Amino acid sequence: MSLTNASPLDAAQAAKSASHILATLPASARNDALTAIHTGLAAARDDILAANARDLELARAAAADGRLSQSLVSRLDLGKAGKWDDMLKGILDVRDLPDPVGRVTLRTRLDHGLDLERVSCPIGVLLIIFEARPEVIANIASLAVKSGNAAILKGGKESTESFVAISRAISAALETTRVPNGAIQLVTTRDVIPELLAQDRYIDLVIPRGSNELVRYIKSNTKIPVLGHADGICSMFLEHTADPQMAADVIVDSKTSYPAACNSLETLLVEQSALTTILPRVAEALAAKGVELRCDPKSKAALQDFNLSATIVDAVPSDYDTEFLGLTLAVKTVADLDEAVQHINAHGSKHTDAILTSSKELAEQFMSSVDAAGVYWNASTRFADGMRYGFGTEVGISTNKIHSRGPVGLEGLMIYKYKIRGAGHVTAVYGEGEGKKRFLHESVPL
Repeated sequence: MSLTNASPLDAAQAAKSASHILATLPASARNDALTAIHTGLAAARDDILAANARDLELARAAAADGRLSQSLVSRLDLGKAGKWDDMLKGILDVRDLPDPVGRVTLRTRLDHGLDLERVSCPIGVLLIIFEARPEVIANIASLAVKSGNAAILKGGKESTESFVAISRAISAALETTRVPNGAIQLVTTRDVIPELLAQDRYIDLVIPRGSNELVRYIKSNTKIPVLGHADGICSMFLEHTADPQMAADVIVDSKTSYPAACNSLETLLVEQSALTTILPRVAEALAAKGVELRCDPKSKAALQDFNLSATIVDAVPSDYDTEFLGLTLAVKTVADLDEAVQHINAHGSKHTDAILTSSKELAEQFMSSVDAAGVYWNASTRFADGMRYGFGTEVGISTNKIHSRGPVGLEGLMIYKYKIRGAGHVTAVYGEGEGKKRFLHESVPL
């Protein structure tokens, strides 16, 4: 990894050249680089956390002045809730995954001596633009190296000290490996995002990690394909046959285990017949965690006899289109599953949505009907995570309808190419007319 103040064009050209070398390195060389990255970061732990503490001090002051959101401050903290250990573990998890490069996914015999293969290959050059989240550097570097992709990273000013410290440790580690120096670059020059987004000749995919404002800006200002999501408006449908204690546990985990995360629950849809039987227990459990409930009239009325007035406010229409990223939850009453699905498909962000029910039939109908990257039955929305899916780590969560969807790990960073091996074959001899040969199109075992 190099800390570079090169122009965006020079950085992109260097990354493209490095990508061609990285894509041809054997799996052993790429795995050795990941081991070196892990060792280097572990050795630099104290320096990196000290740098992160300096960033946090400035960020908290900015948040107190209203110049930075509390959710960004939370995402910046490397020492929070085992984030450092998870970052290091993710590197080794990625290293130990099967090699994704050169995997044959199709073989067809077109004719005798003429065989077609579809083979996985790297995308090329990734541009990752992120806010806060300094662990993104280690995550992206690991996934990029393992998948044979080059990566250019541009971080926000709120995490400058952290990402410089992390980058130096990774750079020193990679100096001892076969990975080219230009394969992983951290751009330190300020105000270069528009120029980077213009490098569509050299950069193959943009992955934004940050606020919905950042993602929307990037999607509107580049010709390069963008992999990501603008909002994480995750919804949960509470159906009347759900076990009350299970429902309370799952909803509390979805909302409070990390409220600033994009997979945190933002909207609770309550079946009308569950208002007086299950919702009160759920509401009491949420109130105990300090969650403010923004209720529609029916759900508010169902809770009026409970000592929850301090945590209940009247919902407004915009609450059901809001990613709160904090201890606030919108609550809405629906008549049945159909109305819940209609609401989610109209107001959700296609990230992750769930149903709480004892009915397998209703659960399967919900999961088939909801248009989202992740659909769950009786499980917390917080499971939407590359590490929890077994991907090692992730570059982000995609709500795209093409290429890759949901938590994006190694597989999401691969595309494919077709290879044909022949013996002087030409197309002119094939066809339907007299004297023409026909293709065999025989499937060949992988």
